[in-house]
Amino acid sequence: MRESNPFLEEHVRLSRRYFMKLGVAGLAATNALTHWAIPARGEGKLFPNEAEKAERFGSYLTPDKLFGDVSRGEPVPHELPDEKKQEVGMTRDSWKLEVIPDPDHPVRLRNPMTKENGNAIDFPQLMALAEKHAVRFPKMMTCLNLGCPLGMGIWEGIPLREVVWMAEPREDLRRVFYYGYHNDDEKQIFRSSLPVGRVLEDYFGLPPVILCYKFNGEWLSSERGGPVRVVVPEHYGFKSVKWLSHLVLTNYPHSNDTYAEQGNDVDSPMKTFAATLSAPRQIKAGTELALTGFAQCGIGGLSKVQVSVEPADYQRPKDDPYLTTAPWVDMEILPPPENWGGEFADGKLPMPMLGFDSETGKPLKWPMRLCAAHWAGVHPALAPGKYTFRCRAIDEYGNAQPLPRPLRKSGSITPEQFTLEVT
Repeated sequence: MRESNPFLEEHVRLSRRYFMKLGVAGLAATNALTHWAIPARGEGKLFPNEAEKAERFGSYLTPDKLFGDVSRGEPVPHELPDEKKQEVGMTRDSWKLEVIPDPDHPVRLRNPMTKENGNAIDFPQLMALAEKHAVRFPKMMTCLNLGCPLGMGIWEGIPLREVVWMAEPREDLRRVFYYGYHNDDEKQIFRSSLPVGRVLEDYFGLPPVILCYKFNGEWLSSERGGPVRVVVPEHYGFKSVKWLSHLVLTNYPHSNDTYAEQGNDVDSPMKTFAATLSAPRQIKAGTELALTGFAQCGIGGLSKVQVSVEPADYQRPKDDPYLTTAPWVDMEILPPPENWGGEFADGKLPMPMLGFDSETGKPLKWPMRLCAAHWAGVHPALAPGKYTFRCRAIDEYGNAQPLPRPLRKSGSITPEQFTLEVT
């Protein structure tokens, strides 16, 4: 018997409501989703198959066990034995955070916080700060170089700036470097950085950069980066370093990100793109195509999702690399879910939440930037033959995927494409 999946069922419910407005033909897509049994779970697969992708993003929030994982380390720190995690500070009762000046590009600190001085921040101190400063917000976590996001969640923590101010830096602070535990091996350290302005101020209505200790209302698991990680709302996952152990305050003017050493663009924020969840690869002539999917709303937001279908042997114009002349058809962006999933009781989100009305529990804007959205639509019936199917998103400024940043090193954004056969 197929395992009940309330998360996927919520996506189906949203899609079914849309298709019922159009007539029964479109119900085929949602019926297909409800009959997708999920095989023995490949928890957190980097390249999920269609069914696994549907389960991960079929609801709004992704359960912890289905979240994708790109953790680094040999061994990966979250796989260490519990005794070792306790020893190295990867448990809530052993965690400590040091805040120190960069020895090579020093910043004057009146109160550096170190284990040696006995004033490194521990988890009870973090919770004391949380009583006054805690925030929570939704964010899609996605890897710079992967086409499928890792998952969507609610992240809770305190603004990073609260801890930076505790170190009492002087006026020569320019960046914050940070890294987490990586097997006491300098060669395995995965580090990232931010300009201090972004740490101290929340630009353009963005949530703050946080020291995160909860995911979807539960203590951050070791696999998600617990006990404490950084979460940077607008950035790809490499900025949200796991198993945080050190903040290094520096006068150095450039990033020192590990990803920068590998040729990646480490400053560009998340992009907007769309993908399918239910889309046929084979269909009979005269049958409309009932389609559903999700979108990642990057820094540019989301205004439309579109699909195009054209004969597979059609030779696209060479002067149209971004497919502007393809026969695009608008899909419909679905409303916010009633059941948010993510293992919250009854699918209800806790309030207050950044970006939500505390009284109604509803988003102040939809779709929400830096988050997921669901879509559905129907494409007209086709004559027999083979076709190329494509899907894309358009942001709030009218830029169609892969624009305005088509360069892969600033984030994967190639439009989804596959062959559709009509018989």
